[in-house]
Amino acid sequence: MFGFLTRARSITRIALTPPAPQPGRQGLAIGLIVKNESRHIGEWARFHVEAGVRHIHVYDNGSTDGTVEAIRAAIGDACSVIPWDQKLRDARRGLEIHNQVLAYAHAIRNFGGRYRWMALIDVDEFLVPKRAASLPEALAHLEHCRNISLPWHMFGRSGHLEPPEGGVLRNYTRRNPDPMSDAKGLRNFKMIVDPCAVTAIKVHEIETGGGITCNDRGAAFTHATRTQAQFYSADHIQLNHYYTRSDAELRAKIARGPNLTTPDADHLRRVLRKVDAIEAGEVEDRAVIEFLERTGG
Repeated sequence: MFGFLTRARSITRIALTPPAPQPGRQGLAIGLIVKNESRHIGEWARFHVEAGVRHIHVYDNGSTDGTVEAIRAAIGDACSVIPWDQKLRDARRGLEIHNQVLAYAHAIRNFGGRYRWMALIDVDEFLVPKRAASLPEALAHLEHCRNISLPWHMFGRSGHLEPPEGGVLRNYTRRNPDPMSDAKGLRNFKMIVDPCAVTAIKVHEIETGGGITCNDRGAAFTHATRTQAQFYSADHIQLNHYYTRSDAELRAKIARGPNLTTPDADHLRRVLRKVDAIEAGEVEDRAVIEFLERTGG
């Protein structure tokens, strides 16, 4: 099923045969890989289920802090959990296979046929309907699309040294002003796709044939041209990425290290450069709070 293309030290792109659509497939599902996020996963899961996500497929990468119990307590049967604690390598070349990409490929191939849409995101990323009362409603005008790219809206610490009471969404309201900035790696995308059209997966780029992706207005671009300023839209769905949360959580994030084996010093420099860029010239963003107030959440 898989074909692999490689980078110098790791395999970060997996090709696959798309799943066959099942009769009556419908709705939006999320594929999530997670490790030790018990503090935040309940808020994240409740938000997305209340926003209309049909099911969350959780890949547990060896959590030891009650993460699995927390998401089950939050949303019950709206999630399913797959053990995913592994570091796999290509036996011939010794290249590490990106565990997150492998989880995403498994989710698409094994569960994608049930759904019209799938999103592959992290627990620090929230899909926020901007006008509609739900995510399915926000996607309704995009039936002609197989592939929707949503740019990161990068939130920093919002002045919090320690995790505040009341969760993420109402406490972190300051973000970088330009989601399309290419400074220090701030510009990136996550995607909502037709899983029955997926032919290859990377963390930030999912291929669905033809090299075409849409913005949330439904305008078509190539994967290469989605980085242009005119691609930007968050008219219908905004992707909030709470990259740091509090300063204490940022320090824990740095200590935890990256998804792939990377020298500690390189990881530290990369994270701190990104944080400095996020918090330069911040603007207030209340889109998610407005959604919660609009829907009574």
